[in-house]
Amino acid sequence: MTRALLLAWFMFGPAGETAAAQAVETTLAEARSSIDQGRPRDAIQALATLEPTPAVVLLRGVAHYHADEHVQAIELLRGVVEVLPQGSSERREAVQVLGLSLYETGRFQEALPLLEEARTWAGDAPELLHVLGRAYIQTRRADAAREAWARTFGVPPDSAAAHLLTGQMMVRLNFEDLAEAELRRAIEKDAKIPQAHYLLGQIAIFRARFEEGEALTRRELEVNPGNAMALHQLGDAFVRQGRWREAIDVLQKSVWINPYYSAPYILLGKAYGELDRPATAEGMLRRAVEYDPTNVQAHYLLGQLLRRNGRADEAARELGLAEQLRDRR
Repeated sequence: MTRALLLAWFMFGPAGETAAAQAVETTLAEARSSIDQGRPRDAIQALATLEPTPAVVLLRGVAHYHADEHVQAIELLRGVVEVLPQGSSERREAVQVLGLSLYETGRFQEALPLLEEARTWAGDAPELLHVLGRAYIQTRRADAAREAWARTFGVPPDSAAAHLLTGQMMVRLNFEDLAEAELRRAIEKDAKIPQAHYLLGQIAIFRARFEEGEALTRRELEVNPGNAMALHQLGDAFVRQGRWREAIDVLQKSVWINPYYSAPYILLGKAYGELDRPATAEGMLRRAVEYDPTNVQAHYLLGQLLRRNGRADEAARELGLAEQLRDRR
């Protein structure tokens, strides 16, 4: 019996105990409502007044998770998960939120058994599969990751699409070595699958393997000649090699297809600047700033261009904006 209930018993007998218990239940319900409404700190404050029963500790842990205080959530939920009844909704919530908290703190090996346990009752819930897929990549379990992403997107696990999706996620998480293997398997199964050559080309260009990256990107454009991102990527490879006129040719095509993406305009600004066409370069960089006002590189390159052309005040403004934006990151 908690202190609140014990006090109520001595003061009011069984009726007081019932009232105190109802007050606790009301506080728990209000805390749960606060969490659901996106106010987890209100819940944390309210729950601090209650005795640390398993129900209270569970909800405190959930509240800390939703407040992005994952270390506190782990401390609370580790202590309560084993005392909650097996199969109960309370234990299921504790297991799932503890697994997610461990994942958010980068403790992927510890998170995986809990997330896998959560999957036994959550099934193919997309949010859980998404986290599982990322955790498998982080622990370099490529086959398990592919199975999770295949289920997430509803494709067969051994299909070219599954290899492509997994490779895309691996690129996003900077596991390029794993990604290359997945993307090459995708191409083996379907030589014309979109995006696979593009992503392999992206990896090659990032690693300064320009000839390979150009060839792969051109293969992507054979599959989809209207892929604005592939045209931008090919232009990027040309800019990195100082092939300014070739860069302009493909980058212009990229902006014809997708005129609202700032990156090709930045590269066009560089290329026209190198070819001593300052007015055209300025126009391209100003278009980049128009479409992406917070782009540090666009403001910086525009400032440098203006300074070279004797427009000191305008240059100082652009360079100052670039510095301010960089400091905010």
